[in-house]
Amino acid sequence: MKGWFDAFRNDGGPTLYSYSNRTSVTGDISLITIFVLFGTVFIAFLLIFPGIRKERLTTFLTVTLVVFVGMTIKVALRGSTWHISTSTIMSSYSAFSKQRIAAEIGGYIGLMHINITYRVLPESMNIGDVEYNERFFWRKPHEMVKHFKDALYRGTPFPIVSLAEYFSLHQEGFSWGVKYRVAGYYASVMLWVSLAFWSMTNLLLVMVPRYGAYGMILTGLCMLFTNLTYWLLLPYDPLVAYVDGSILIFNFGWNYWLVLTAGVAYLFAGIVITVIDMMFPHSFSTIMEVDYDTPYDRHVIIEESFDTRSKINRIEDSFNDPFISQVSSQLINESKAIVNQGCIKNLFGIQDNLSKSNWTYPFPQKPR
Repeated sequence: MKGWFDAFRNDGGPTLYSYSNRTSVTGDISLITIFVLFGTVFIAFLLIFPGIRKERLTTFLTVTLVVFVGMTIKVALRGSTWHISTSTIMSSYSAFSKQRIAAEIGGYIGLMHINITYRVLPESMNIGDVEYNERFFWRKPHEMVKHFKDALYRGTPFPIVSLAEYFSLHQEGFSWGVKYRVAGYYASVMLWVSLAFWSMTNLLLVMVPRYGAYGMILTGLCMLFTNLTYWLLLPYDPLVAYVDGSILIFNFGWNYWLVLTAGVAYLFAGIVITVIDMMFPHSFSTIMEVDYDTPYDRHVIIEESFDTRSKINRIEDSFNDPFISQVSSQLINESKAIVNQGCIKNLFGIQDNLSKSNWTYPFPQKPR
């Protein structure tokens, strides 16, 4: 078996792991989990879509929009690209060092954190492979300061510390950290409200599609209000960070534009469905409804109700026949002629000696 078990080994011995196997961060696990979850749901829908024979267009558009908006809300809550900036710098790796290194630095601001990346460019690879991705949270008032001190203690590269300092100081005009934290907090609250409306919309779409359209409108408005809230609460003086002579100007990232796009799409879809339902009642439908194509389907019930009304109208029209109207009037007169004698005697104080009760049956008793 020689040559089988000693493949890729030196001198036939066991594999020697004499080097560090650490790799740089290539993706956010939480975002990948969200993409996989919603992608699995959408792929499962695409697998069953060829078997759909009715309401194909409305079903496809509704499911696609629902999955897209739900994924957008979850990604926006976890994402790090609400406000971003990248730049190429010539800086030192550590403080007070004279060696200059060409590197790329980026700041990616989320609702509750900021990711700062630092990657040495290939022309400066004589110092080795250097790539950092540090995340600083500000979920609590003093959490950013704590993370900043931990970064200093660990010996984080000087450019990362320089950029993080803009968000950790809350005095002498350095108030960007507080304002970004406030903007992220209220934007996250509105996103959670949007997620609640989105969940309610999904339930209404399978129960009462008309109300599901109203839920779409509310969800879209909440998502648009999220963008408005974040924009209004951003620092009035835009953050311009200086790192070793390079300038980082922050602009809106794809998380912001994704929420805006999804909100507009959901609002527009809700308005369109509402208008269609007002012009053509009960015409909008998808196969995702609970009672679709069953005896309890709302379309079947509506058709049966129309059939019942038409039958009643035909019966009423049949009473216009002279003979039937004469018979019916005679029956009504005979029913009015029946008088409860016992009730009359009781009202006028007349006692009936023949009966023990003040009430007598209105019809004559048959002899036994």
